Amino acid sequence: MSTLPDAELERLWERHTELEFQTKDAAATVATMTPDHYVNHVPVLTGGRGPEEMMAFYGKHFIPKMPADTALRPMTRTVGNGRVIDEFTFSFTHDIEMDWMLPGVAPTHRPVEIPMVAVVQFEGDKIASERIYWDQASVLVQLGLLEPQGLPVSGVEQARRFEDPQLPPNELMGDAWRP
Repeated sequence: MSTLPDAELERLWERHTELEFQTKDAAATVATMTPDHYVNHVPVLTGGRGPEEMMAFYGKHFIPKMPADTALRPMTRTVGNGRVIDEFTFSFTHDIEMDWMLPGVAPTHRPVEIPMVAVVQFEGDKIASERIYWDQASVLVQLGLLEPQGLPVSGVEQARRFEDPQLPPNELMGDAWRP
């Protein structure tokens, strides 16, 4: 675990994401990590462990396969005990193969907006692990690959309610939930 001040953990995480999404430099991104670092994109089991796997993952699958209009809209951040936990909305147009998120799915050219959570653990001044969570069913609904009728799943409504808690709850339950 890291004993660095919370502000320094935030700075290190922001630098890491800048290298991924703006600079697009796989080697510099991997240099922000411990030697046994791992990434786990929980819904689809993609990522890697250690410098060799992480260079292959970031250099061939993640950074070059990110749609040009990708955006992260921060919602909340919690920092403490050697970790940063971010909640954010991740949006993109699926105009490129994204095997890190959608293995085997050809571009659909549809927009996607989903809430995500990143749990980032530090050791010293390096990132030791990243666990990234999202609802893959919501992604598939938005891409037209999963029909929501009859299933307890939603599409872009997830991101809308995530960003605006004033929107009505329990829509999938219909009127049955009302007192």
